[in-house]
Amino acid sequence: MRVLITGGAGFIGSHLCDALLADGHQVACVDNLLTGSTRNISHLEREPRFEFCQIDINQPYDVGPVDFIFQLASPASPVDYMEHGIETLQVGSLGSFHSLELARKYRAKYLLASTSECYGDPLEHPQKESYWGHVNPIGPRSVYDESKRFAEATTAAYRRYHKVDTRIVRIFNTYGPRLQLNDGRVISNFMKQALRGDPLTVYGDGSQTRSFCYVSDEVDGLLRLARSDVHDPVNIGNPGEFTILECAHLVQKVTGSKSTIAYQPLPQDDPRQRRPDITRARTLLGWEPKIDLEAGLKLSMEYFQQAIALEAEQSVGAGRSGG
Repeated sequence: MRVLITGGAGFIGSHLCDALLADGHQVACVDNLLTGSTRNISHLEREPRFEFCQIDINQPYDVGPVDFIFQLASPASPVDYMEHGIETLQVGSLGSFHSLELARKYRAKYLLASTSECYGDPLEHPQKESYWGHVNPIGPRSVYDESKRFAEATTAAYRRYHKVDTRIVRIFNTYGPRLQLNDGRVISNFMKQALRGDPLTVYGDGSQTRSFCYVSDEVDGLLRLARSDVHDPVNIGNPGEFTILECAHLVQKVTGSKSTIAYQPLPQDDPRQRRPDITRARTLLGWEPKIDLEAGLKLSMEYFQQAIALEAEQSVGAGRSGG
């Protein structure tokens, strides 16, 4: 197949490019590089079945006939979507419309990457796909939450009215190599701080919970959903649940860091708990994660060490050029 991945130069998108190429497909990677990076796909430059197009999908676009579209384009970390709030709303609305129109034009199958943020600060625990969520529609996180909720509604409407063959995945916290060093997410923050010997920043008392899925497990789930005939939303995430404080201590253990814990006030609308019910994924896709958090952190450590070293080199270089 010829597969289009929007947001293909991002964290999960670039790993999906690798997996689809390994399966023998042609891959058209589209990204405007607002939060993605060509570093994530630089190893694919000489691959004849891979093409990169720097395109803003908030404008109508066309890369030619495709058989499958993965719509992954969106800022995904709180740091990014709060800085680029309008662009986040646009890519969930305009970007989804344009991508779905392309799927309609070429009769391509379509998969929307949605998010556990659709559940907001959930009153149901763990979260099943049938749960409609508890979301503040005008709070600081709403630019991301409502962007994805709107994208789900748009995807469902194109299936209902235009018979586009769609799928929706709700992605829970994902981590691993290529995660941005300074994106403000739990794992990247803790790994960066621990490896530098800085205090680990814990918001609130650290009792809020998250569930962390290693990126190879996440991509496996996306591919299984893509190959299925499941059209309702499916949670793809690791049901292992950790308090933020437990996660901090595990990062200290894996890195051997002597970093202390620094407590900061809890951000507005920060979810108190987050854990996927993956019964649907297990039953319909035969999917469940294989890599637990400690193993995944060990697999990620070399990447974070290299990313920190690269950032230090760039900082020194900038200092020299500035002098």
